[in-house]
Amino acid sequence: MHEYSIVMSLLEQIEQLAKDNQATSIVRVDIKVGVLSGVEPDLLQRAFDTFKLETICKSAFLNIKLQPLIIKCRQCDKETTLEQRNVICPLCMSHNTQVVEGEEMMLMQLEMNT
Repeated sequence: MHEYSIVMSLLEQIEQLAKDNQATSIVRVDIKVGVLSGVEPDLLQRAFDTFKLETICKSAFLNIKLQPLIIKCRQCDKETTLEQRNVICPLCMSHNTQVVEGEEMMLMQLEMNT
């Protein structure tokens, strides 16, 4: 379950940001998880709730925003947001596409108490 190692890295990053900003606690953590990131949001939430207890995030709420897949077609030059995991352009049916968003997991925002 790689969500545990992801959460450990996330908590380390948050600890450093809190230290850099002289924060005493973290209230909310906002992250974006792409549908093709390979991260299971429910497992990520469980891992966060488990590992946060001994960190500055012990009372923090984790807000997970699911990022849909956005592709750009190199054939018809259109950008499309897709709900399903598919990289075929729904407009021209080309396989010659590029993923614009939906593969990443990013820390978007922290709410801190100083």
